[in-house]
Amino acid sequence: MPEKTFTQVNRPQRELYEKGNVAMNKANWDYALAIYGQVLIDEPAFYECREALRAVQIKKHGAGTGFFKKMMGTAGSSPQIVKAQFALRNNPTEALTICEQILNENPSSTAAHKIIAEAALALDFPKTAVLSLEIALKSSPKDRELALRLAEALARLGNINRAETIYEELLKVTPYDPEISQLIKNLSAQRTMKEGRYDEIGNTVTSYRDLLKDKTEAVSLEQSNREVKDEDIALRLIHENEQKLAQEPNDLKRLRTIAELYKQRKDYANAIAYYERIHALDEGVDPATERALSDIRIRQLDEAIAALDPTSEDHSTQSAVLQENRTALVLDHAKKRVEKYPTDLQLRFELGVLYFENGKIGEAIQELQKAQSNPNRRLQAMNYLGQAFSKRNMNDLAARTFQNALKEKAVFDEEKKSLIYMLGCVLEKMSKKEEAMDQFKQIYEVDIGYKDVSARVDAYYSGI
Repeated sequence: MPEKTFTQVNRPQRELYEKGNVAMNKANWDYALAIYGQVLIDEPAFYECREALRAVQIKKHGAGTGFFKKMMGTAGSSPQIVKAQFALRNNPTEALTICEQILNENPSSTAAHKIIAEAALALDFPKTAVLSLEIALKSSPKDRELALRLAEALARLGNINRAETIYEELLKVTPYDPEISQLIKNLSAQRTMKEGRYDEIGNTVTSYRDLLKDKTEAVSLEQSNREVKDEDIALRLIHENEQKLAQEPNDLKRLRTIAELYKQRKDYANAIAYYERIHALDEGVDPATERALSDIRIRQLDEAIAALDPTSEDHSTQSAVLQENRTALVLDHAKKRVEKYPTDLQLRFELGVLYFENGKIGEAIQELQKAQSNPNRRLQAMNYLGQAFSKRNMNDLAARTFQNALKEKAVFDEEKKSLIYMLGCVLEKMSKKEEAMDQFKQIYEVDIGYKDVSARVDAYYSGI
């Protein structure tokens, strides 16, 4: 998912972000950190908010002479770093959230900035990666790996000149480095593509007629129907990579490239075959491969469901069977991941939600109770847990769970509205009408359009 601008995020997050700006302008650093952090949990791609958060982190701790050096002593000592490194393998978004918490206390933690950069590049957030890599590189200007990652992120942003400058500086240190020489060649090719606008071919605006100065040649190409199609490119790339793979059959990077290309072409059988080869070579090291295999198999079932003939007499039966198989596959994959990584509380949260959504309430409660220990998912886990208790008519436990969650929720956002609303519903089930209405009125005061709150409050005042 690409990074978002202010106008691209949802209105509640925009309003919350503006409140954060007010807090920052008043030098209320802690409140600004809390607000910006909440916005980024909801909208991790919101770059302007992350940039503002970074500014507050630095302002709160001071950025005077020697600031970066001063903070380096404890940069990598936090156990949160280990937690973030683990999250990075399975959930880059969670890794970002953990590292932002680290930066709230230590804005120059090189270890945290490195993880943020890796997570950002995995999520296609090059601006976020550049932001952290530049800060980290100030602390460690001779770190070759940081410089390489910064150049990569800049190249993704299209800032080829600056990326080339970084590579050239590195080449001065190691003049005969073949890796950097190749990277410079790659950038040169990228520059040619960009300046010639060949990278625009295939979009809705640019065509060969726009790109070729020779109009006669353009007409000739059109008449010959010699258009570049994504599918043709994918086939060519598959062929090229398979030829190279024959010489290095255990090249994991190339295997993954081929698998992704087959997935793009919806050739799921071949994609699965290549992912299974990766899994056999790299079992237990790369959970992303397991997720990719599961995603493809789910996609196969989704396409099978979509392909069913709606006029067929047994359409509903066939659809129900396929949906049941899909649910079983999703749950099975989630359970296996929890079994393999039992201490990963994010995976337990995901499994708990799946159990809840599929009516397995006892199993959901068990997983969600454990997931509460994940600070990044604590309130969401408590919300689902309260609903699970309510479905079992354990309304006193449900009410207590929602109340405890609300004690920890400072910002009145969508999540807090949900908790208040669910508490109101549970209190209503307990025949505590006045207490329930107190909850609904809190929401009514700030958002009359939230769910059925307006109808509930209006009915109360009308004596219905």
